Amino acid sequence: MLRAYTAAAVRAAEQPLLDAGLGPELMIRAAHGLAMGVRRVLRERGQGVYGARVVLLIGSGNNGGDALFAGAHLAAGGARTTALLTTARTHPDALAAFLKAGGRVMRLSAAPVPAAASVGTASKDTGPGGAAPAPEADGRLAFLAEAGAADIVVDGLLGTGGRGGLREPAASVVARLCEITMGGAGPSVVACDVPSGVDVSTGEVHGPVLAARLTVTFGAAKTGLLCSPGEQLCGEVEVVDIGLGKMPGPPDVCRLETADLTALLPHPEAAAHKYTRGVAGIIAGSARYPGAALLAVAAASACGPGMVTYLGDGAVSAAVHLRNPEVVCSAQQPGELHVQAWLAGPGIDGPGEQLDRARAAIASGLPTVVDAGALRLVGRAAHAALNQPGPAASGRLGDPSHAGGQSNLLLTPHAGELSALLARLGTPMGREAIEAAPLAAAREAARITGATVLLKGPTTAVAAPNGTAFTQADGTASLATAGSGDTLGGILVALLAMGAAGGGPGEPDLARTAVLGAALHGRLAREAPGQPLSAGVLAARIPVVWAALLG
Repeated sequence: MLRAYTAAAVRAAEQPLLDAGLGPELMIRAAHGLAMGVRRVLRERGQGVYGARVVLLIGSGNNGGDALFAGAHLAAGGARTTALLTTARTHPDALAAFLKAGGRVMRLSAAPVPAAASVGTASKDTGPGGAAPAPEADGRLAFLAEAGAADIVVDGLLGTGGRGGLREPAASVVARLCEITMGGAGPSVVACDVPSGVDVSTGEVHGPVLAARLTVTFGAAKTGLLCSPGEQLCGEVEVVDIGLGKMPGPPDVCRLETADLTALLPHPEAAAHKYTRGVAGIIAGSARYPGAALLAVAAASACGPGMVTYLGDGAVSAAVHLRNPEVVCSAQQPGELHVQAWLAGPGIDGPGEQLDRARAAIASGLPTVVDAGALRLVGRAAHAALNQPGPAASGRLGDPSHAGGQSNLLLTPHAGELSALLARLGTPMGREAIEAAPLAAAREAARITGATVLLKGPTTAVAAPNGTAFTQADGTASLATAGSGDTLGGILVALLAMGAAGGGPGEPDLARTAVLGAALHGRLAREAPGQPLSAGVLAARIPVVWAALLG
């Protein structure tokens, strides 16, 4: 399992070593790891260090020092290395080592970059337009020309201690480099510790930010590298051990790796039968949206629980039977059936019998995945109702008087649905704000509702009321298609019913089960990379992906 920590936690782990005078040793270890990362990216580009062109953006403090020491290592190996110093507070020992190894230095003044500046057109030995490099007093034009002909850009501007985005004049230079590297063209970007402008503790982005092919981070993974939208700018993340030892305290956020998925998937015992293997109940679909029920049922059944029971009207039930004859269909109410977990909400269109069934499932106390149309039934947790204003209590499900027992719920909204939910509960948060800091939004929703929250997005965020948090990024953009969420709901209810993630049937760990389901769902998109993808084909891929994890 990958464990990530906030910037404050990493600094606390470093402090005893710094107090012991080991700061230079930590920097050398970090720089060596960064240089090895650059070497690997060069190999992936089909070249070695000797003769390569590497440019470095250097900020103040230790982050710039790490990059300069790495640049010295590369220069000693035969690379042409050029550093743009964006501040007068450059780490002196690192700068001396860089110059001694043959590195070239350019300096940045406060004047803005001219709009007409030519970048990426210089020859190997000239400045813009074939002219000689600009004077060292303000080398940004020459640096941009050098960057245009480079193989690697090392981003060493802002590190773990950085706050907010880049300031001028460095911001203008980075904005031009973003143009040079757009779409993977030009040099590859390697970020030192974190892409400058990505909040290392939250994943929030303060542009401009150079999108990295590789981020080499030191000591421990940081929360912001595993959260949207920052994660989408980090590329591959490599953690370099610099000798911090065991991190103090629990991680801020965790991520499941392949071995974890294998361990958490349910393994039926030899004496199991269909009832002990878990019965998944699904309340989904309507005359207007029958497909939601078909997709959710197909996904749940493909996961192999002992039984799947569908509740809905006759027309949708008939369609379910045609696709999945093994499913038990009924027009009964949830309280009349024996199941281990419920899915309620996909495709439910307005008030009516299906919404009443969803309400009963939510009130049942059983583990219940609440999605789409049923999210309107979720209220505040009792403790949140006491601390913050909310809808007036009237004794109905969804009001604070009923919401104290929502620890059995797993909410699965996307950003727009979560925005609507939070607004209804008296804590407005716009969709853009949620997408800018999805983990924080999921945590706030978990606190307010007392439920576990799975917030869908490029990186799925899962937050439990007790503060436990996960992120998972196994999928691809091809999953952003109608019905994909219905498939996820079916996977989740099956896993809950089967007692995945270390629990027994009906007694699962909601957060771990949620992130397990998100990981499994994401990997369905990778089963046939490059092929067009619709939600209708996802369920058929589940057994193949499942078998690969267990094999």
